[in-house]
Amino acid sequence: MTSELIVDVSATQMSIALLEDKRLAEYQQEGRAEHFSVGNIYLARVKKIMTGLNACFVNVGYERDAFLHYLDLGEHFYSYQKLLEQTGRGKSPKLSRIPPQPDLDKEGSIQNAVRVGQDVLVQIVKEPISTKGPRLTCELSFAGRYLVMMPFSNKINVSTKIKKRGERARLKQLIQSLKPEGVGVIVRTVAEGQGASELDAELRELYQRWQKAVDRLTQSPERPKLIYEETTRAVALLRDLFNPSFSSIYINDEAIYREIRDYVAVISPESTEIVKHYKGSVPIFDNFNVTRQIKSAFGRNVTYKHGAYLVIEHTEAMHVIDVNSGNRNMGETDGGQEANALEVNLGAADEIAHQLRLRDMGGIIIVDFIDMTEPEHRQMLYERMSQNMQNDRARHNILPLSKFGLMQITRQRVRPPQEVSVEEQCPTCQGTGKIKSSLLFTDVLEEKISVLTRKHGIKKFRLHVHPFVAAYVNQGFISLAHKWRARYGWGWKIMPNQSLSYLEYRFYDEDGQEIFMHDEREMQ
Repeated sequence: MTSELIVDVSATQMSIALLEDKRLAEYQQEGRAEHFSVGNIYLARVKKIMTGLNACFVNVGYERDAFLHYLDLGEHFYSYQKLLEQTGRGKSPKLSRIPPQPDLDKEGSIQNAVRVGQDVLVQIVKEPISTKGPRLTCELSFAGRYLVMMPFSNKINVSTKIKKRGERARLKQLIQSLKPEGVGVIVRTVAEGQGASELDAELRELYQRWQKAVDRLTQSPERPKLIYEETTRAVALLRDLFNPSFSSIYINDEAIYREIRDYVAVISPESTEIVKHYKGSVPIFDNFNVTRQIKSAFGRNVTYKHGAYLVIEHTEAMHVIDVNSGNRNMGETDGGQEANALEVNLGAADEIAHQLRLRDMGGIIIVDFIDMTEPEHRQMLYERMSQNMQNDRARHNILPLSKFGLMQITRQRVRPPQEVSVEEQCPTCQGTGKIKSSLLFTDVLEEKISVLTRKHGIKKFRLHVHPFVAAYVNQGFISLAHKWRARYGWGWKIMPNQSLSYLEYRFYDEDGQEIFMHDEREMQ
């Protein structure tokens, strides 16, 4: 399997697509003004104690206060409080000189550990979801490519996915000799086979992050205060996914390109050349067939092989997926209805595993498969789903089919599911159902080109239109586009753009910035 990462950066948002053998496997999209907050560390203040929940609410600057349960205070909570006590004196202490404090009682109560108005060091482990604020922990961690470092812990744990006993012992002994006093380390799966120099360099870098975060504690008195910010979404995704199967990483923004290239140069210097700055005139997602896959993979109904389809519904409490055979005859093969039901269900298991990862659906998922009577077929379906989910990085649990044909799945949820609207509102009528004749659309385009070239003096630009429109104006030996260039100049191009609806258009200058003509009639 070969993997490609495609990063589309625009003025308002950044979209990241992971392709595995050219198929869209993961997709994330966020506004440029938004921040990926999981992993961020704050110096925050306790706002309210909830004795009945054995938890408290903490102000970390979000609209809704964050939730912190007593068990998430962590066994080293008093050591962190000792650190805050020393930084409160205005000087950044040496971490090695902070005396270890007694562990927090696991059976204690929240009102005996914290009080309203108390400062606490917290890290976000779950994004705000729906009406809930972020979920917090006081057990801080700093994640790298090979290692995860945890302050005030001396434990060393090796990923259970590293099976070789000798390799596990080697890594544990190596980390024991490298790590500073007073920190714990989790060795990640990708560290298998790595030498001392790579692990030592990353451990030093993680410890430096922790020291810089401590230094920021003394810089200003405001609460809440962000003292450590996770890497950008693109770098965070790359940190968790990067492996030798990556063949290329394409980015259409120079600043993000440099950031990712610098990161790859650190974690895998020999792979730096696979990071490429995309400068093509065709939109990057169109060029790599991502736009078409997004439009076909998202939405309420998702079709898969032989006309069968899934209906995916989202509720406050859970996600519900209904498997439908579509227009195929359930008794059309020699095996009859049972064999057809098995075939449709196995195909659904493949697509559902893909959809859970693609949409990042978490929490409780209920799947209503087509009824099957044979126990061996039900077991085969369960095993197929379990096998498909093995490549999913999120923690999950799958239960066998119930007697009603329902499968229950739980999947780790750290952020809201990825919702992508694939329905398009007409940009001309704004949903009223009445538009000018499409035959006049080319007249509108020519008028805009005329204004742009003759009134504003812009001779070099790109006109993005729907692929059908691009094909129409370019058809023929002497096409409409050829006639327009003869009248208004030859320095501009017409580009097909799959993300635009039928009568929508965009003008872009040489630097890729959209051109707006505010003194003309409103331009889409």
